[in-house]
Amino acid sequence: MEVEVMESEMVLPQHLSFKRVQMSDKYPKGQSRGRHWKHLKQILQAENYQSFPPNQPNYVNIESPPSMYPSKKFCDITGFEAPYVDPRTNIRYANIEVFKLVRSLPNEYVQRYLALRNAAVVLK
Repeated sequence: MEVEVMESEMVLPQHLSFKRVQMSDKYPKGQSRGRHWKHLKQILQAENYQSFPPNQPNYVNIESPPSMYPSKKFCDITGFEAPYVDPRTNIRYANIEVFKLVRSLPNEYVQRYLALRNAAVVLK
């Protein structure tokens, strides 16, 4: 290069708009590239909810009225939505294959399934 150009005190910007930025320059070590999600525990600690008045809603004192819709019923065997109930065992089931399985279950297993959803009934 010419001596005049080298001796001149030209100030160049750090980032040239036409130059592609390296990822290591854009995100220094330790910083995430994507969106950072906070857990509820982190939100509660950062919010300092003790300083809020008790009638102001926050993550700790959220109260909601009971749902206006009926609760969903789920199959005791598969966990799918269960539109049917076996009248003999009182077990909810989702389809005919599960119904066949329910009818073939021994009484001990039926009692265990009913106990899981707190509907244990002594069957005769």
